[in-house]
Amino acid sequence: MKKSTLADVARLTGLSITTISRVLNGKSDEYRISKASQDIVYQAIRELDYRPNHAAQSLRSSSTHTIGLLIPRIENPFFANIASIIIQESNKYTYPVMVIDTCENPFDEDRALDTLMARNVDGIIMAPCSDNPERIRQVSEQIPVVLIDRYYESETGDAPLPYVATDNYRGAFEATRLLIQNGHRNILCIQGSPLSITSRKRVMGYCDAMTQAGLQANINVRGNDFSTQNGYIETKLALMSGNLVSAIFALSSTILLGAMKAVQEQHLAVPADVSMISFDNNLFLDYLNPPITRVCQPVEYIGIVAVKMLMDSILGKEISQPAILLPPTMTYGHSVRGPQPTLPVLT
Repeated sequence: MKKSTLADVARLTGLSITTISRVLNGKSDEYRISKASQDIVYQAIRELDYRPNHAAQSLRSSSTHTIGLLIPRIENPFFANIASIIIQESNKYTYPVMVIDTCENPFDEDRALDTLMARNVDGIIMAPCSDNPERIRQVSEQIPVVLIDRYYESETGDAPLPYVATDNYRGAFEATRLLIQNGHRNILCIQGSPLSITSRKRVMGYCDAMTQAGLQANINVRGNDFSTQNGYIETKLALMSGNLVSAIFALSSTILLGAMKAVQEQHLAVPADVSMISFDNNLFLDYLNPPITRVCQPVEYIGIVAVKMLMDSILGKEISQPAILLPPTMTYGHSVRGPQPTLPVLT
């Protein structure tokens, strides 16, 4: 029989894992948890036969006033930017941040979680790279965890791990639709890591926009990493294969840089020969030739909201909205060719 966890208690009671932990640790009065909520917790643990891990609880008895931040690639401008914002926001609470780059490697992520737990951090903000949330759920039973950019959709009815991210599906759908509205039919989509829900949602948005336009036969998704090398290699292979590509949708700004280099090496011009759209709003995109049209994520709000959610949880407050998707916007450069005029047939 599967052992009950704090996540099971949270799902049954409708209370946060943090609140349940406060009750079980005898801190109800300190955090002003009502008698009714306490009774609900104790009733649930009896029904589920939940048995707290007292050894783990004893290790969490002291606060270090430090939080951990796990990001998959510090070289990615998106994550570098969001890390800077999170550090600035955490400083407002006088909580220093321990940053670890997991290098888009689930094994390194697992070791990083061990490191942060050993350092006794009070909470963790992370962009996970693993497709399995179980280890993170185990950690969240001991300290608060908030996910950024990437998150896990519950398939079993479990309460979701708290997260704040961009509505990636919506952004990708609108970007693809923009290309279609400008006359493009052969649109290459270069994705990031297939393990990342960020990449999967963007691919879904691209595919649905193509399908709704009757272009499902033209769907063309390549790649497997949010890297410049991935953008370069996949664009090079696509252009050299002889397949018609009139536009490229790069699912990150790093992918876009590699794709542009490959296009230029083929002596093609943007947007005259190939139109390009990127995902992520990085300042350097305005300094490329031409400036790039892109989907912009609300990076600052993601960082601010994530820190607020984590600090509320550390302080024992209920998180009123544990799953937040923020709407993206579009910044228009000069990298998308508009509809071409219909030329008269010469006889």
